[in-house]
Amino acid sequence: MPIQLDINDVSQTAFLTLQCHAMDAKSNKPLLNDPSAQQTLDRLKEGTSGDANREFFQRLAQDKVSANLVVHSALRSKYYDQCVRDFVRLHPQATVVNIGCGLDHRFERVDNGQLTFIDLDLPDLMAIKSQLFPPQGRYHQVAQSVFDFSWMDQIKQGPMILVAEGVFMYCREDDVKSLFRTLADRFPGSEMLCEVFSSKWLTGWRKRAMESKLQRELKLGPGTTFQFGIPKSEAMEAWHPEIKLIDDWSYFDSEELESPVMKWLGRFPRFRQVQWTVRYRLGS
Repeated sequence: MPIQLDINDVSQTAFLTLQCHAMDAKSNKPLLNDPSAQQTLDRLKEGTSGDANREFFQRLAQDKVSANLVVHSALRSKYYDQCVRDFVRLHPQATVVNIGCGLDHRFERVDNGQLTFIDLDLPDLMAIKSQLFPPQGRYHQVAQSVFDFSWMDQIKQGPMILVAEGVFMYCREDDVKSLFRTLADRFPGSEMLCEVFSSKWLTGWRKRAMESKLQRELKLGPGTTFQFGIPKSEAMEAWHPEIKLIDDWSYFDSEELESPVMKWLGRFPRFRQVQWTVRYRLGS
């Protein structure tokens, strides 16, 4: 069956992540080891139709992604999966909200048979995902912006962890602040695991270098640009009196990182905290 595609520039990043996971699964030493990613990518290559994104998917079919990006993406997703597993081990019937889920298979990887899982992304992406694997049972899909807070009305009170992998750096700071504050007020005790970007890289030559990487090296559209960053991991604590940092993580921290150069760079904070992950408790 043909899969209809019509996606914006930022949504293209979801296909890049999928491609990284597929290439990791085919490698000799897979890190995330998600064979479903390759199956989904194959379906997209064979079943896509329409001209709106034909050039993008022709590039996608070539499997040309740097080895470092594949490793980074796999290690990051593996860490997020483990954080979710740790949370649901303590709260077996927890709700997991996968913000900006893209075409990721996280529900399949972390399901304990009891949790409620919600994939949340923009309508253009969710229209594709629903064709590939429709919602059923404890797995749900919500097709709207995370900043349209009406999705929260579907969440039952109780333990909840939200994950936002590679999302908030593309968003406006005011929107991200409003989301965190609303979650802290409405779902006290919930946790947020999200990737963040250094605010130092949002101006001048650093910003130009990052946009060059996104649009020239990774061949993403001109609308793909970083808008939001923080200076340090604790920065979000200033947004609400009940928002507290639990910990942070960089893929440089992973024991599975084999590159000697990457390990050496990870010793320096200015490299470790360019793009990293923070985990917060939202409300007490």
